[in-house]
Amino acid sequence: MSSGEADYTAAVISSHASVEMARRRVSEAAVRAVLANPGRRELVRTGRVVLTSLGEPGPSGRAYVLRVFVDADRSPMVVVTVYRSSKIGKYWSKP
Repeated sequence: MSSGEADYTAAVISSHASVEMARRRVSEAAVRAVLANPGRRELVRTGRVVLTSLGEPGPSGRAYVLRVFVDADRSPMVVVTVYRSSKIGKYWSKP
């Protein structure tokens, strides 16, 4: 991790995010992996960051991106929601 980058690994997972993870079949281990090593960081509004990482192809064989929304202006930081998308070009092709 280079200087100036936040450490998201201590973020807590909100109850809403837990429900969405279960509904969307996203494991806590996958979320923790993105928090530890996000491929991309995007500030979507003051205090909220979206961490995006490419996921390994799942049972369907399709590649996907995993997006983790974090309220980074809190202590501890809070994961507010999580989702996976097969629209890799939409979320990964942006610089």
